[in-house]
Amino acid sequence: MADHLKPAGQAKFKDQHVTKFDELLIEADGQHRRYGLVGAPLSKPSISHSGAAFAPGAIRQAMSSYSTYSNGLGIDFNHEQVTDFGDINMHPTDIPGSQDRITESIKTILNRQEVDELFLLGGDHSVTYPSLKAYQQQVGTIGVIQFDAHHDLRNLQDGGPTNGTPFRRAIEDQVLRGDHLVQIGIHDFTNAAAYDQFAKDHGVTVFTMDDVKDQGVEALVDQAIQHLIDQVNLIYLSVDMDVLDQAYAPGCPAIGPGGMTSHDLLTGVERASAFEAVKAVDIVEIDPTIDFRNMTSRVAAHVIFSYWKGKIKP
Repeated sequence: MADHLKPAGQAKFKDQHVTKFDELLIEADGQHRRYGLVGAPLSKPSISHSGAAFAPGAIRQAMSSYSTYSNGLGIDFNHEQVTDFGDINMHPTDIPGSQDRITESIKTILNRQEVDELFLLGGDHSVTYPSLKAYQQQVGTIGVIQFDAHHDLRNLQDGGPTNGTPFRRAIEDQVLRGDHLVQIGIHDFTNAAAYDQFAKDHGVTVFTMDDVKDQGVEALVDQAIQHLIDQVNLIYLSVDMDVLDQAYAPGCPAIGPGGMTSHDLLTGVERASAFEAVKAVDIVEIDPTIDFRNMTSRVAAHVIFSYWKGKIKP
């Protein structure tokens, strides 16, 4: 008599010709691979209610919904392996301490030299500051291309190191020079005049959604790269998913109308990753507890796929 039993949760349909993206994730084993991934499940510093701490797991789960074959390129990524370093253990009450743990963990990963390029899965946008701090200490001068609806240049006096302050902190702490920050997709009615002025005063390059519509995201990414390429040792992409229009990102706590389409964002990431200097990405501000059918995490998974496409696109 045939035995059709499998361990709980593993009795799934399997097509012998299809590899799913989550099958490429390999626990850290000391082997060198091009790509690595680590989760930073921190959302306590969010200035609005957020369950973004659950996002690293949700994004990994979303990866299981897609095959590794790109019809557009005619290339199967099933030969890739990605080192999954797991999630950074956050302190239950100590926010600065948790942010320090992110810096320490990323420095440890970079020091081990087991991967060439790293994806950080947030968490809210507060995780970007400690990540940038780790990179700056390891590689020196860094540049950032930030896809975001918000400047994230809020003052720290009103709330401390929140998800609205990562780039203010980086600039004021001399982790990142203002003129090494390029923001793409800034929305109307999501910022304050004081923070727009802070950006101007510190040489931040700001492209609004009007610029995205008028010039196209690829042209803006090209301008960002050309601005940064000769000035920095590494370019870091920070992808805040609320840069998307609310129709594409129901799982973002700060959604609004008039944002990017998912195609805009994926095209921009693919364009940026084609440049060798781009070697790090964070993906932040997804709250799976308010998402609809995991839509926002699925776009985040495609941010990773688009990054890979850009790296090998002919």
